[in-house]
Amino acid sequence: MANRGIPPIVTVFGGGGFIGRYVCEALLKAGARVRVAERDPRKAFYLQPLGGVGQVSAVIADLRKPASIELAVQGASAVINLVGIFDGDLDKVHVEGAGKAAAAAKAAGAKAFVHISAIGADADSLSDYGRTKGLGEQSVRKAFPRATLIRPSTVFGPEDDFTNRFARMAKLPILPVIAARTRFQPVYVRDLGRAIAAAALDPGAHGGKTYELAGPEIMTMRELNESVANMAGQSPEIVDLPNFVASGIAMFSTFIPGVPLSRDQWIMLQKDNVADGGAAGFKAFGITPTPLQAVAPEWLGRYKSGGRFAPSAA
Repeated sequence: MANRGIPPIVTVFGGGGFIGRYVCEALLKAGARVRVAERDPRKAFYLQPLGGVGQVSAVIADLRKPASIELAVQGASAVINLVGIFDGDLDKVHVEGAGKAAAAAKAAGAKAFVHISAIGADADSLSDYGRTKGLGEQSVRKAFPRATLIRPSTVFGPEDDFTNRFARMAKLPILPVIAARTRFQPVYVRDLGRAIAAAALDPGAHGGKTYELAGPEIMTMRELNESVANMAGQSPEIVDLPNFVASGIAMFSTFIPGVPLSRDQWIMLQKDNVADGGAAGFKAFGITPTPLQAVAPEWLGRYKSGGRFAPSAA
């Protein structure tokens, strides 16, 4: 966006989170100044060593509080919204909050607004998550017509709650798999971070467009569990959980704290989470997506007996 003179300021809402780590890393490598907007700025302190002196700053911001949004985007050339939740008031955050962030960015003169949605976002979805993500896209585009919408598939990386959860569960002698036939196209977080940063820094190329970003492989839930278990050095007996059992677990999640599957998650699992063949993807950013098996052993090795330096099974 600005390769000469004063480096651009990019405000990143939710920049202290899992995906935010890699978005900020890519922005800093490109020479941008990063302003991380978090409800608790302490979540962003670990980012400081990734940049030069004064290249990273953190501010208090909450998508439910318009005044804090306006302060966070002042002087920013680009704004990125990474905020997403699974519990609480999804409408307040995904729809109203996202729209207010886009409107504030527009009013502040930002040239780019990049909104992270999700594959499966649909205003008519039966899932609250999918519905609010779909409505959020509409809210953002209404406030900032040239916004870039990015819909990732399930994201994996060293700090994820996806492959790591499967690896922990694989230590059990029997591993029950929910929605075993549902298909996913998992995307590597570093690839995603690079694409999001590129969209923010080059609105001329990416403004007003929608991208579906997914990995190079389509895998069923069962295949994902098998692959993760193998990379984690575990060999549980994998059992497909019948749909009526999983549905019952989800039904009672409202009444029983700690149940690992909510009703909304169960609804989302009824549809494949793969990219639409007609939507633009990583090719538009010049990025070749990374396969799960190429990088996941780096962090899944710690689940092996003896740790990541244990010999691999032949």
